[in-house]
Amino acid sequence: MKRILLYILTNVAVMAVIGIVASLLGIGRYTGTNIGQLMLFSLVVGFAGSFVSLLMSKFSAKMSMGVEVITEPRNADEAWLIETVRQFAQQAHIRMPEVGIYQGEPNAFATGAFKNSALVAVSTGLLQSMTREEVAAVIGHEITHVSNGDMVTMALVQGVMNTFVVFLSRVVGSMIDGYLRRGGGRSSGVGSYVATMVLQVVFGFLAAIVVAWFSRQREFRADRGSAQLIGNPQAMIAALTRLGGLHAEGQQMPKNLAAMGITGSVGKLFASHPPLEVRIAALQALSSQH
Repeated sequence: MKRILLYILTNVAVMAVIGIVASLLGIGRYTGTNIGQLMLFSLVVGFAGSFVSLLMSKFSAKMSMGVEVITEPRNADEAWLIETVRQFAQQAHIRMPEVGIYQGEPNAFATGAFKNSALVAVSTGLLQSMTREEVAAVIGHEITHVSNGDMVTMALVQGVMNTFVVFLSRVVGSMIDGYLRRGGGRSSGVGSYVATMVLQVVFGFLAAIVVAWFSRQREFRADRGSAQLIGNPQAMIAALTRLGGLHAEGQQMPKNLAAMGITGSVGKLFASHPPLEVRIAALQALSSQH
């Protein structure tokens, strides 16, 4: 809750500063826009989708990925999986998450609106292709995501970015429309609408780069957290090395889950995860310190 309040207050403070500067510069007069109302509108729209997505994250994950939650272990592997999650959850001082398995290529993810009511799911491909020590390292990585509150953090970062995208696209769009009107055109708001839609896409791409950068930093922290839970970085290094040798094809994780998975997209600026070799190098550097 403190994390949520801090992000919201920070966002409100930044928006207030922008509002004061806009008022001093008289931007509202040039755009024909009520800056105060636009800021409030941007805050509501910016955070609404992000928080709704967060609150529905567990349900969405179960439905979209076909996650089967383990209520009673049916075999030794499921019993081991439950016990491993339980031990790491105790070490991380969080409540026992729900544990699930889904059909798919080697991957895993954690999701949930709150750290004490999360879901940790691993794929059948992960269980079949890795040793138990490597799977444990991946589970430690996901438990660290949960204990660090990464799901909430990323939702808040996305909400802040959404707010700025909505606000700036409308302000700039209104300025463009005002310019067209002064030039003798008969815009009737069409220029503002078109400009706003285009700018929303452009600013949205820029915001996605910022969100992806935050996500990559959380991955490094989760890797370090896994090493701490297990006691050394070697298991996580082995897991990432094995993932690097697997060519995952077919099933892809939904965008809202990819940031909390063990693997991610291969893009650079838009990648939710750093390259595997960079993560391995960071863990090797950590190992040399021990």
